[in-house]
Amino acid sequence: MTSAAAHRAVEAVWRIEAPRLIAGLARLVHDVGRAEDLAQDALVAALEQWPASGIPERPGAWLMTVAKRRAVDEIRRDVALAGKVELLGRELPEADELELPEPVEDDVLRLMFTSCHPVLTPEAQAALTLKMLAGLTTDEIARAFLVPTSTMAQRIVRAKRTLADARVGFESPEADEIAPRLASVLAVVYLVFNEGYSATAGEDVVRPALCDEAMRLGRILVALVPDESEVHGLLALMELQASRLGARTGADGAIVTLLEQDRGRWDQLLIHRGLTALARAEELAGAAEPYAVQAAIAAVHARARTADATDWARIAELYGVLAHVTPSPVIELNRAVAVSMAEGPAAGLELVDQLDDRLAGYYLLPSVRGDLLAKLGRAAEAREEFERAAGLTANERERDLLLARAAECAAEQSPSDDALRAR
Repeated sequence: MTSAAAHRAVEAVWRIEAPRLIAGLARLVHDVGRAEDLAQDALVAALEQWPASGIPERPGAWLMTVAKRRAVDEIRRDVALAGKVELLGRELPEADELELPEPVEDDVLRLMFTSCHPVLTPEAQAALTLKMLAGLTTDEIARAFLVPTSTMAQRIVRAKRTLADARVGFESPEADEIAPRLASVLAVVYLVFNEGYSATAGEDVVRPALCDEAMRLGRILVALVPDESEVHGLLALMELQASRLGARTGADGAIVTLLEQDRGRWDQLLIHRGLTALARAEELAGAAEPYAVQAAIAAVHARARTADATDWARIAELYGVLAHVTPSPVIELNRAVAVSMAEGPAAGLELVDQLDDRLAGYYLLPSVRGDLLAKLGRAAEAREEFERAAGLTANERERDLLLARAAECAAEQSPSDDALRAR
């Protein structure tokens, strides 16, 4: 195996195994930051050894074994207490035994509740969990939060230090500790899902493994707190959106937009499960709660057999409800798209033009504006917006799509447009 191929394989394995690896180590060493360091040490060892030895049959177990050995070495060196080493050795399970049968005992979920401890700010909770559970780089997380990479790096370091200083234990939360952390846990689960549904960087549009992991955690949460409507609402939202994963890209990996997707490729089982979860959320009085409202929007798409049959007026109405419940410029941008589909591009553009200051640097703002301008026949302006959006995204497939749209606008551009640009 070539070095480049081995490095790609290591990266792929890391993306899949990192959450369980870090979670399993955190349970053993009771320190989230130390667990991540041990996991990174194992990753470095893989990068050094796998190009020569090849990918092991059970790469996750290999990484866990290396990390456990490093943990034992650290205890021997730093603590020098033979009793603790012996105890740690007795407690170290094989890597394939790390998944425990009871939902509340799941290592990854336990790590999530630890990362969402109240001693951390909501921003730090989400950033730390995305770093360890989604395997995102600091740069990718910074883009997701629309902040500089240096700011995000400091936030993650402070979060780890805060957990260590507060001596936060790596354990399942007690019943009275679940409610205060639940909102943060749900937010992080959805952030993990979103990174899988629409990758912030790299060559892939989607990362299905992250979506699967987020839905798995969502189902664990439903079993843990079955009477919480927003848990059902989030699961409904993820399953309805995940039903479209198979249709989001073409055979060549290029993006297929929602309106152009082959709805015959949508996963009907996930749609059924999502609609069932939505009904349960609404039954529990969650119809006006954020995840339930977003799930209701996804349900409108899921129920439309064709793109033309989509009830865009209802979607615009639901986005209005969502904007009232959780005000956000991103939600307003989505509402503008729905309004443009229901009432025409001019109505949508009027709303989009009000969002400039609040979404500076967010590539979807010029992308949406470019689409609306193109529909209004303003090709020169649309081209500029698509090119600006392409310069703001770090996802290669997104960039390709935006540049293709810009090229289409350039082809449609009239001589009078050129004259206006020259002036």
